[in-house]
Amino acid sequence: LRKELTPAERKLWAYLRGDKLNGVNFRRQHAIGNYIVDFVSIKKKLVIELDGSQHLEQTEYDAERTRFLESKGYKVIRFWNNDVSNNMDAVLNVIWEVLA
Repeated sequence: LRKELTPAERKLWAYLRGDKLNGVNFRRQHAIGNYIVDFVSIKKKLVIELDGSQHLEQTEYDAERTRFLESKGYKVIRFWNNDVSNNMDAVLNVIWEVLA
């Protein structure tokens, strides 16, 4: 079941959807094991997670989730919501570098 996208997720999705990033296909809110990731490129094995302040209280859960995803061969990159809101160019540059 898809949850409503946060404003930051909506903003980043506008850049990821429709293979806009160098033809790389991303899915949003995709299940991998028992986890739902914000965005994933299955082909590139890249997970992109956006974190709000609630993640300050759930560092152990996030670490466990990252370990699981990495055990499945995924690279996980995380951004704070304010990075997406205030510095989209930097966020996109990091994604580009990881995909390169």
